[in-house]
Amino acid sequence: MSNPFVPRVGGTLSADIAVPEHEREVRFYSRVLTTGENPLWRDDLMNNRGMPIIGLGARSPEYADLPLQWMPHIQVADVATSVKRALDLSGSELMHGKDDDGESQWAVLLDPNGAAFGIIPVVPAEALIPTEDVSSRDAEAPVGCISWLDLTVSDASTTRDFYRQVVDWSVQDVEMKDASELYADYNMCGCDGSPAAGICHARGVNLGVPATWMIYLPVGDLAESLRRVQEEGGKVIKATRGADGEYAHAAIQDPVGACLALAQG
Repeated sequence: MSNPFVPRVGGTLSADIAVPEHEREVRFYSRVLTTGENPLWRDDLMNNRGMPIIGLGARSPEYADLPLQWMPHIQVADVATSVKRALDLSGSELMHGKDDDGESQWAVLLDPNGAAFGIIPVVPAEALIPTEDVSSRDAEAPVGCISWLDLTVSDASTTRDFYRQVVDWSVQDVEMKDASELYADYNMCGCDGSPAAGICHARGVNLGVPATWMIYLPVGDLAESLRRVQEEGGKVIKATRGADGEYAHAAIQDPVGACLALAQG
């Protein structure tokens, strides 16, 4: 698992959602995420170092117009510029936070596919937990984080170009195969050149995946987490096993219909 605590253009440190049935949702996530002998998450949905990586809020009138999707907070160089580019490319603005001087601080946007995402300035390094503040044993231990992020859509090439301009991601082609036909999905890379997210065609192994940003949350025991998903009223959309036959990752739907992915941590 890569270190999630890296401020960079194109990086994603957190995500949030506003949900109905808030108490039920908190129970669902606290049970599903806290599996294994050394859980990567706490019952209050902070990670095992006490950082708020995901936010689960109640669906108040203020958030009534937001889609029921997990919204990643993607870091950009300039929020106002990214908002303008999104609108110029047929995206739309749901919320736009500004300071008293009218300077953009954050925004929630929809891409042309209807996938929601947030944009924020690059997170200052001093806002993160310094690695020297934890013991060497803890520093090597897995951390609850967003370990990956991807979006599956019918027109991945156009969507790739939208995010390349809005977020300033660069692109790496990823060779894929559907039956006997080769095609490319895309790794979207941050300013340091490291992959930060994926944009995929809705075909092959990604057929049937919802067209929303899927945050990947690692868990200590994926098989147990998937059992709890169904026990708590959620649904396993698609589960993938590794070469060893064990679960590697799975797309799931929570009890109110929001989708995300779980991965073996």
